[in-house]
Amino acid sequence: MELRQIRYFLKAKELLNFTEAASHLYISQSTLSQQIKQLEDELGIPLFNRIGKRIVLTEAGAVFSEYAEKSLLKSQEGFLALRDLKELKNGELTIGVTYGMRSTLIEALIRFSIQYPGVRVNIVFGTTSELIEKLSHLEVDFALTFATGAQEKIFNYIPLFTSPMTLVASKKSDFKNKESITLKEITELPLALPTKGYSTTKFVTEAFESNKLSPQILIEINDIPTLLELTKSGNWFTILAQTTVTEKDDLLTIPIKGKNMIRTAMRISLKDAYEKKAMTVFYTYLNM
Repeated sequence: MELRQIRYFLKAKELLNFTEAASHLYISQSTLSQQIKQLEDELGIPLFNRIGKRIVLTEAGAVFSEYAEKSLLKSQEGFLALRDLKELKNGELTIGVTYGMRSTLIEALIRFSIQYPGVRVNIVFGTTSELIEKLSHLEVDFALTFATGAQEKIFNYIPLFTSPMTLVASKKSDFKNKESITLKEITELPLALPTKGYSTTKFVTEAFESNKLSPQILIEINDIPTLLELTKSGNWFTILAQTTVTEKDDLLTIPIKGKNMIRTAMRISLKDAYEKKAMTVFYTYLNM
């Protein structure tokens, strides 16, 4: 059964004349008659009684017409919904993001939402490993995070920018005029770091280990805003990518000297999954 046949049937039911219906549909009468007959054969029951040049709905035709009208209406609604999705008049987008990428997300989200107010956007914060897990189960459309080394074949990894790793300090500290710092110098400082589930902590730990250094990690916490508040007190220091800390945080960021003390921000998506129009458009705002 084709949508075209339903449309033909409803026009014939409306006019009760194949010739007039065919004229309104811009097809020949023979084509209309053939399509109606095919529909009746598929349903296994006549929809019209043919009385000379007149046609009259059968009981089955009357019952079928109710569902045919609903089907045609739903198909039209579906067409309009898809058109609106294509034009981003509606739809939904779910983005996974690590805390270190929040400023990048916020800037893009504001611009995107002003341009496409009908698209609902859900934001999910988490660690890189949590977001990768959600992405693999299609719980987020894409993720914004930092590169963690090994890349899985099922994902697309698109670099966005690089950010230096920094020592984050209170403005009360003596580091106001310090332009850079070494890992060795940092070992003398009391540190508060994200818990081991964060890719930042893995990156930092490997950096210390490769240089055979032992940092003083006194606090581990799985909430970055709280970590920043602790650092602001001046009792502890932390290590984060520079983009994690904004001017509003009122903290100092001192670049860490050393090879590979740079992190690459990535946009990660499933390689073989369908990309919504909202995704591809949002990507352009990330690159502005």
